[in-house]
Amino acid sequence: MEIVSLFIQTLLFRPYVFLFLAVSLFVAHRLLGWKRTAWFFGVTWITAFACEFSSTRTGVPFGWYHYTGSTLGQELYLSNIPFMDSLSFTFLLFASYCLALFLLLPSRHSTLAPGVPTGSLLGRLYLGFTRDTRTSWPVLVLSVLLFVFIDMIVDPVALRGDRWFLGRIYSYPAPGIHFGVPIANYVGWGVVGLISLASYFFLDRRLPDVSRDDTVPVTGDLLLGCALYYSVLIFILAVSFWIGEPVIGATGLFTYIPITALVVLRILGGDPVVGRLPGTRNVIVPFANRQSDITARPHASSRMGDAGTRARSHTDAPDKPRVSDS
Repeated sequence: MEIVSLFIQTLLFRPYVFLFLAVSLFVAHRLLGWKRTAWFFGVTWITAFACEFSSTRTGVPFGWYHYTGSTLGQELYLSNIPFMDSLSFTFLLFASYCLALFLLLPSRHSTLAPGVPTGSLLGRLYLGFTRDTRTSWPVLVLSVLLFVFIDMIVDPVALRGDRWFLGRIYSYPAPGIHFGVPIANYVGWGVVGLISLASYFFLDRRLPDVSRDDTVPVTGDLLLGCALYYSVLIFILAVSFWIGEPVIGATGLFTYIPITALVVLRILGGDPVVGRLPGTRNVIVPFANRQSDITARPHASSRMGDAGTRARSHTDAPDKPRVSDS
């Protein structure tokens, strides 16, 4: 009963954490289905907790730090680690994954959805969701980078938690060079992101495929995931200015100018702007059993052929059974 009571206290004590978590679970369910959502968030939480447990005892992989225990009795702890802390890794990694997918997934032909105007946002960004593309190396690498980038804004502000409602929940033995945060901390975040996503991709390729195929757009769901990412970013930047740390806030703003520019270009142009996922050629996909042959679907452009060619390409393709993800 004490654990239940502490969990409820944590919910009331950290409502912003659980709000971000609830939004991420809602988007993940729409995008991945409940089974994949459970695997994604479960694997990420276990990895994050194990790495924090290790680092507070051995310094690996985040470097040496310790939790102060200042909120014991106010929120749930697992061993010496606040429950909400390792939980935060889950929605931050999922939001990073959504943003990476939004920047990298190839656009499909908008005429696959009758009634969608070619010039509309959905017409330009009719993003398919094939297993080969969503578990590719570019998506893995970019997701991890975006995961580390947002922590470079979050951790300097969290370290000053005694000046806002987070509280001073952890500290480092010696100040690091990035606003007091050691570089080893960001290496640790990269390790957590890499292990978690690599494990999830391995599972994703072996689970029955999601009930949607690559003719069903995921644009709206990914935009919700991107909105989650930027909501966390704006929240932390606002706190940085509120507590009188304009240099941290300005550094965060400048860090995200190029990333935001890529997002805007993707929305305006439709085509991937961070390289091009292999929708048109062979690609080595991590954790696949073999090299995947990914044949490009026609793009919504006249240079890719007429409607008759498109019709033949769909007619020649054998029907594949769709297995619902439950």
